[in-house]
Amino acid sequence: MRVLVVEDDAGIAQGLAAHLAGLGYAVDTTDSVAGGWAALGAEAFDIVLLDLGLADGDGMTLLERLRQSPPGRQPDPDTPVLIMTARDEVAARIAGLDLGADDYLAKPFDPDELAARMRALRRRAAGRAQPKLLCGELEIDPAARTVLRAGQPVELSGREFSVLLTLVEARPHVLTRAQIEAKLYNFDAALESNAIEVHVHRLRRKLGEQVVRTVRGVGYYVPAEPGA
Repeated sequence: MRVLVVEDDAGIAQGLAAHLAGLGYAVDTTDSVAGGWAALGAEAFDIVLLDLGLADGDGMTLLERLRQSPPGRQPDPDTPVLIMTARDEVAARIAGLDLGADDYLAKPFDPDELAARMRALRRRAAGRAQPKLLCGELEIDPAARTVLRAGQPVELSGREFSVLLTLVEARPHVLTRAQIEAKLYNFDAALESNAIEVHVHRLRRKLGEQVVRTVRGVGYYVPAEPGA
């Protein structure tokens, strides 16, 4: 999951980024409305964590501008937004939700609750209610970051799990290497040119050759139906 944290408190932003990175998310941070808008225009994010009191204005401005963006281009107006702020008055929560926020969390909050709310928003955006994903003989638990194959646990590295989850959530669409990288790595990450190929090779060795398919010269996909 690619996450944008828009937060002007450096300590909070860094703490959130570290916690979410530990959960396998790619996290970018900015402290301003302008920085948030630039990031949203440059990259597709799965979720935005938005503070309201920012260095150059009110986060509501960024939210409103995002929701008014033309569809079918970046910034994507349908990007899920979770407001996290010390403004916990009912009127402030109502205003944020009415402007298009998907959820609202008052500071201080538990990072694990935040992560659970993020997973719920991700499920909602994908149009599913079940917390686990079933793919043939695979059962994938995004919360626990575990995989069962025919009921037996399979040990995956954090990056291997993220690649698998990204492809399963996108099935049956083909994702290019660049699209997969964009989901897994933030702007500052340095990665080897064959990193995705290595992860896919290891997934096939652990889960079976037919789980992740290749479209030569294009990218990778997981079929909608097992064995298809």
